[in-house]
Formats: sequence, C-alpha cells, structure tokens
Amino acid sequence: MPLDLDFRNTNSLWCSVLVETLARRGLGHAVISPGSRSTPLTIALVRHGLVETIPVLDERSAGFLALGLAKRTHLPVALVCTSGTAVANYLPAVIEASESGTSLLVLTADRPPEMRACASGQTIDQQKIFGDFVRFFHEVAVPESRMEMLAYLRQTAASAWDRALGPSAGPVHLNFPFRDPLPPLPDASASGVADQLGEAFFSHLDAGVPHGRSARVWQRPTTSRGLIVAGPANPPDLPAYLSAVKAFSERLNWPVLADALSPLRHQEDWGVPVIAHYDAILRDSRAAQALVPRTVVCLDDWPTSKVLRTWLSGSQAEIAMVSNLGMNRDALHGRARQLPFGAEALAAEGSAPADEAFVNAWRTVSASAAAAVDEAFESIDDMFEPKAAWLLARLLPQETAVFVASSMPVRDVEYFWPRTAKRFRFFFNRGANGIDGTLSAAIGIAHGGAPAVLVTGDLALLHDSNGLLLAGKLKGSLRVVLINNHGGGIFEHLPVAQFDPPFEEYFATPQSVDFGALCAAHGVRHRVADDWQSFSGLLAGAASPGIEVVEIRTDRKADAGRRKRLLADVAKRAAAALH
Repeated sequence: MPLDLDFRNTNSLWCSVLVETLARRGLGHAVISPGSRSTPLTIALVRHGLVETIPVLDERSAGFLALGLAKRTHLPVALVCTSGTAVANYLPAVIEASESGTSLLVLTADRPPEMRACASGQTIDQQKIFGDFVRFFHEVAVPESRMEMLAYLRQTAASAWDRALGPSAGPVHLNFPFRDPLPPLPDASASGVADQLGEAFFSHLDAGVPHGRSARVWQRPTTSRGLIVAGPANPPDLPAYLSAVKAFSERLNWPVLADALSPLRHQEDWGVPVIAHYDAILRDSRAAQALVPRTVVCLDDWPTSKVLRTWLSGSQAEIAMVSNLGMNRDALHGRARQLPFGAEALAAEGSAPADEAFVNAWRTVSASAAAAVDEAFESIDDMFEPKAAWLLARLLPQETAVFVASSMPVRDVEYFWPRTAKRFRFFFNRGANGIDGTLSAAIGIAHGGAPAVLVTGDLALLHDSNGLLLAGKLKGSLRVVLINNHGGGIFEHLPVAQFDPPFEEYFATPQSVDFGALCAAHGVRHRVADDWQSFSGLLAGAASPGIEVVEIRTDRKADAGRRKRLLADVAKRAAAALH
C-alpha cells in the first residue's frame, strides 16, 4: 500500500514512522488499552492499513491476549498502554513471555522527563520496570521532527523487533515519552521534513525473520539405553521439528516420553514407541527400576510430571538439555549439558548397538498402561473430573487447537490424554506456570485462527474473568470446557490438605459463582453438561463463532482420592506386564 505518514504534528509523524517501520518488519497485530498519554501511538496504529488493532480495557487481559496471538503466529505482537500503573499490569504476561520465549513488543507511553518525580498525575518510574524479564529495554527520545532523529527511531524500532525474535526470543520494552499536544492537532511542526521522507527511507526494511540456528551434531554415547523426553513445545516450524525428532529418535532407537503439551504425542506412529502414560508407569517401583536410562535427551523443557522428574533425579543419567532459549532449563540440577539450539538442528552420529530389550520393555508397559486407562474410563459413568481430558481426545476433531490451563487441568491432560494421530496443537502458559490470563491467552490463540478449545478449572477462569469482555472482539471460535470443582483441586494433592482449618478457606478457596449468570452478563453462551453423554453432544458438530462455555460440575475432594487410586492401579498393571 502507498506510504501514508502523518505530518499533522511532531508526535503524529514520530509514531507514524514507528508504525510504518514495524509494519514493514512484519507487525500484524496490536493490542491497545485506552488512555490519554498513549494517544499518538494508538492513532498511528489504528490508521495503518496493515496492522489489526484490538482495543482491550484491562491491561492484564490485553497482555495475555497479545501473548496468545504471539504464540499462534510466532511473530511479535505490539502492546500499547498509557502511563502509570497501566504499565505494571503487563508484568504477568511479560514474565510468561520471557519464560516461554514468546515475542512481545511492549510500547508504553510516558510523561516527558520534566514531568517526572514531581507528583505529576499518572506518572510512575517506568524505567526498566520489567527488570530482566525483557530481552531489551530502551527509553525512546522525546519526539523531534528532524531527519537524524527519525532515522534513530526507525533503526531503534527495527532492532527491537529483531531482538524480540531472537536468537533468544522474548519480550522487548520501548518506553515513549510524549509532550503535548497528544492528539493529531495540526501545528506545522513536522512540515519541514515532508519532502525528505519517502519510500527510500523505509526501503531496506524487509520483514524480520527469526535468527538462524547453526546445525549442531549431538554425539551419541557408547550406551544405547537412552530416552528422549519431550516437554511442552510450540515450534514455529512444526514439520521441520517433527521430521528432525523422528529421524533422531529412530536412528538412536530410543523411546520418546512425550508430554501432552508436546506435538510429539499427537502424531502418527513412529518406529520407536512414543509413551503417553509415563507418570502412571513410573509410580510402580518395580517398573521404575527396570526402565532406568543411562542417557536422556530433553527437548525444550521437562514435562509437568513430578513423578518423572523425581525418577530422573535419582537415575544418575547423563542429560542433554536441547533448548534455543539460551538459559538454564534444568531444574533437576543433574549431570546436564545445555545444548543451545532447537530440536530442528538435532542429528545423531555413532553406531552403538540398539538395546532392543529396553525399547521393548517401554513398548510393553506403554501398551498395558494405555489399555488400563481406557478400560477404567470406559466403565466410569459419573462426573469424574479426569475423564474430561481422556474423552476430549476422542471427541475433538483433528488438528484442533487446545489451550490448557495450569494447575489440575494440565496434570489431568498429561496423565490421561492418550497417544493419538489426530495432530492436535496444544498451547499453554507453562513458562511461569501461573493461572494469570488463561482465558485472554486462549482467545488470542483463537483470534484469526482455527476453532480452539480451552480446558480450564473454575479458579483459573475466575482469575481472568475480565477476559469475557473480549467476547465481542473475537474473530473465530473458542469453546471453553469449564471443570467446576468449586475450588482449587490441585491443593487436594498437597500435604497441606491434611490441615483444615485453614486448608479449605485459604488454599482450596471454594467459590459458588453462577457461571451461567456471569456468561449471560457478557453475552456469552453457556451450557451445563450433567453427564458424559450430554457433554459429548455439546461438543459435537462445528463450533459456532464467538465464545461458548460448556460446564461440568465435579466433586473436588472425592476426585482427588479416586485419581490417586486410578493412577496406582494403572501403574500396577503396567508393571505386571514386565514380569
């Protein structure tokens, strides 16, 4: 489209140069919260024809909507807010973006230097407010209509975009001080450079691309008793990721323990076993001892399972951590080497003989555990909370985008979502593992993409209930599977559950919200599934545009004990298959 800079005043020109630069680098989405000091940024973004702008009242919700969009598109999404405490509300989303390696471009408006530290309204110290959670911070100069300063702005914006992409992707923060006038009131202050700013000023700004990863070769050890552990992952080039891991695992003939949040659990069968129910299997001491590896390659991050982590900590195995985030990813503090590249760069050399007995043992226990899980859930008719995860794997169409909330939902998905070939694409906020922004991030995944499903508990949904304000902004479809157990189910599995009081009030934090009324207040469709047959019926058929909530009601305390017994039964049956 033709160049359309805004010369009405200096602030207008400054921000139109900024947005033109970012649009040429590849900016496609901006999430904007209302405010006065950010007026020049907002107007410049809204008037640019290549950037979709989404207004969001609550900055915390806005941050997670942008995070979800960035996770789906694998490109930076701009966040814009006014000065003051509005900026601070971005912190949870910035932390999650930093820990998960998600690109965000945080553009905050500020008072000019002379209006700071003097009790000026809506003014706080925004310098490096996000600390080390951003990959780059810069206090942008106060706008000037001089060519050398506009060139500085152009290069600063382009560099910030590149740094958000990598090589260690994450959030960047540019702080923009503005003097009045904030609206685009004509004052001739920018007219002096009008004949100098043309296409040539921007012509070198081709779209930014992620930094390349140099191919690296991982040398195969002398042992062939090894495992690949695939943690949560959202690779930007999924075919390349799958191809590389498949070739690597099959050449080594190593089993793959795949978290449900890894795409590896949801692909067609490979030449090596891909294990879904490792958490249950390793709960039996006999199986855990028989299956100990000597070498482990961990892709991206450790899975959620505490049972798996404890087992690996005691295994004394050599560990290779493969992650392009460029930071220490081994919370086990084991004998780990950090390999700073993506799984796409994996290659295997060497010719150690395959340990067929080890591979076959994993294949045997995996088949036995899967059969035990299926038989258990097929015989359960009442509303037992974990059955939702197992049943969703059967009900959802191929390639569904599934966002999973932290706490109990992500654990039930890891424990019970079976190995399938339906190519589900999972999304998650597992960088910092919080429940902040769950609904808003899921809406970001669904916006402009394929129909999506959010699996969440009641507290995670209530914690981000302001996300329901986005219902009218969603261009797409999001079904919310709400598991309402009237409190925090994850705490029922912790030792503190024995101490009541204060457990129920201060940890489980029971709630009695009428979710139907809450949804109605926001114009969101809501249905209650009283049994699994009605649950299946409500999820059948094509999803309608907008947000729809399907609620199931479960018994938090009863389900906690029953879940433990089920996992123990599966473990016992899997171990028996080895003998």
